[in-house]
Amino acid sequence: MAPRAEQQLTLSSARGAAENFQQVRARTMQIVAPLEIEDYVVQTAEFMSPPRWHLGHTSWFFETLLQSYLPAYQIYSEDYLFYFNSYYEGFGPRIARAKRGTKSRPTVKETLRYRSQIDESMLKFLDDIQDRPDADTILALVRLGLEHETQHQELLVYDIKHLLCDQYAAPRSDAPPQTESVTGMAEVEGGMFSLGYAGQDFAFDNEKPSHQVYLQDFAIDRAPASNAEFLEFIKSGGYQNYRWWYAEGWDVALKEQWQAPLYWELHGDRWMIRDFRGLHRIEEKENEPVSHVSFYEASAFAKWAGKRLPTEAEWEKAACFDPRQKVKRDFPWGNREASKSLANLFENQLWSVAPIGSFSPGRSAYGCHQMIGDVWEWTSSDYVPYPGFESEFDEYNDKWFVGQKVLRGGSYATPQSHIRSTYRNFFHPHERWMISGFRCAKTL
Repeated sequence: MAPRAEQQLTLSSARGAAENFQQVRARTMQIVAPLEIEDYVVQTAEFMSPPRWHLGHTSWFFETLLQSYLPAYQIYSEDYLFYFNSYYEGFGPRIARAKRGTKSRPTVKETLRYRSQIDESMLKFLDDIQDRPDADTILALVRLGLEHETQHQELLVYDIKHLLCDQYAAPRSDAPPQTESVTGMAEVEGGMFSLGYAGQDFAFDNEKPSHQVYLQDFAIDRAPASNAEFLEFIKSGGYQNYRWWYAEGWDVALKEQWQAPLYWELHGDRWMIRDFRGLHRIEEKENEPVSHVSFYEASAFAKWAGKRLPTEAEWEKAACFDPRQKVKRDFPWGNREASKSLANLFENQLWSVAPIGSFSPGRSAYGCHQMIGDVWEWTSSDYVPYPGFESEFDEYNDKWFVGQKVLRGGSYATPQSHIRSTYRNFFHPHERWMISGFRCAKTL
């Protein structure tokens, strides 16, 4: 390509990055808009972060980029570098995660001023990079930063729910009507399957490289496990019977005195569920995917039901493979990008899971529903690197390859542009503050 054409392409890419930057940054502010000033600084548990910290940390991420590529850049505040770092050892000392809510400074007003300054600096920076030989590297890092902020937008939803739940005045759309009855399991043929991302657009390094795995024939539930099904597990004494639990999970369940998923409340002898929309009788929610369960709870239910959790390779094949065409598709419904009619993601603004059977046009070729959106689905797979993995950004994904489990599919808090069928989310097996559910599988 001629130098002039290259320059025009870089300029176009920079403008696209600037537009995307403004859209992503605005969405973060949309999420926090209903908060009162007092809400921004509260940390309700060690595993969550105050909303103010998210606003500052996602700005800190871009400031590290400015530091690296603008020789004359002046640090906004050394104190901010300490407070808004998360776990990046290479960028210096940081406050412990559990203590993010112990400080009142920087104030919310100061944090917003910092965010505004970083926005201004980044947009000016993007406007001036077309002549730089490292423009492609910079644009790739900007894209990573925006994907990083999108991850924190979902974390913000989790943290706000833990902080406020039904006191959070989010704009809400009505839930979609149930469109199809979904029962039973889909049978999926085994054989070689290409696991992971093989496209040309953005994907995290932990989704790559695409590689061949061998699968046995298996069956997988056409729908995620429902609240009604999980209630039967509870009523049968599932939380009191060690037989269904991994030893470590049983220890956690006893220590934490788990009796039901997070946000379930026992009023007299009746279970109720609290969410962004209020407190509901279980009968109102019985046909919705169960959410806020740990890997331990999901695997205990699966064993109780005479099944197991799927591996991530099984999940991905059931979601993406078309057995008639013998091709792997980008999404369960085909190669089109996600939309409001295909999956319950952030843009739907439901702020809740949708009834099982909703979004039937988004089902997979095997007839599996809601594999994208609604709830992240636990798999039995350990979060480890794929064969041939190469880190593309130190300390982002590679440092977590131990002690965690893979979840797939996204949730109602995941923005459409952020989700892929190959996306590998990961959490510790005891965690359940995120929007996590599951579907079961079994070997044929």
